[in-house]
Amino acid sequence: MKITPLAFDSMGTRSMATYVKTSDVGIVIDPGVALAPKRYDLPPHPKEIERMQEQWNDIKKKAAESDILIVTHYHFDHHNPNEESIYQGKIAMLKDPKHNINKSQAGRSQAFLENLGTLSGRPKEVIYTDGKEFLYGNTKIRFSPPMTHGLHDRLGYVTEVLVDDGDSRFIHTSDVLGPCTKEQTDYVIKENPQVAFIDGPMYFTIREAVSNLKRIIDESEIEKIVIDHHLLRDAKWREKIAEVFREAEREGDTKIMTAAEFLGRENDLLEARRKYLWKSGT
Repeated sequence: MKITPLAFDSMGTRSMATYVKTSDVGIVIDPGVALAPKRYDLPPHPKEIERMQEQWNDIKKKAAESDILIVTHYHFDHHNPNEESIYQGKIAMLKDPKHNINKSQAGRSQAFLENLGTLSGRPKEVIYTDGKEFLYGNTKIRFSPPMTHGLHDRLGYVTEVLVDDGDSRFIHTSDVLGPCTKEQTDYVIKENPQVAFIDGPMYFTIREAVSNLKRIIDESEIEKIVIDHHLLRDAKWREKIAEVFREAEREGDTKIMTAAEFLGRENDLLEARRKYLWKSGT
């Protein structure tokens, strides 16, 4: 299995777009990318806009090479409602648009599905995924039951995704904000992946997330935890989860990194540096 981050906050944009290639299928999880419309009372810097376009082009390229496109929920950094053509001829695996969904995402999903239905090529198949499992050759794609987008359901629900090709297991948590609940954490531990891409906590879920990430390290055989997304919007993100790094070092078998570091790159936190970018004029 080959796992490739396509767009993440550590790479300069708001996204968790990920390409997974097994011997059976190519998969893009959450083909979307966005920017914060305001941060530090400032709009996106031109560097952020340029990076977003570069990464959207990368997402489209991998989507064209893939068999399956997965949408774990309907926030705009996880799906792009304006370029539905990437789904033409693909299997679209989508968060259930009618059950376990809040009002905002229900409206977005309905508009998205209507636009998919008007495509000249249309998706090869549209599947609602919550809590289901699918088999393509030797590759299993298993979806968690709906998980809250954070501590409660105000922001709606998401699905965590497991890809298992018989040799390796990979989990993409989507927007669980941590993980910050027992259910979100138990799912990761039960599936026991070698690699997990976890959207790190926001400031109001730090305490729960740190405790749960330590549980994952202690109670699973996970080898690499990529912590990214929400957490990487803070330049002091490492300090916020210092206990997690210490726990991984104590256990000795788990490495903590960002998506950029997973690719062997330097972190480039453009949103966290927005004030500096505008001030410096670079």
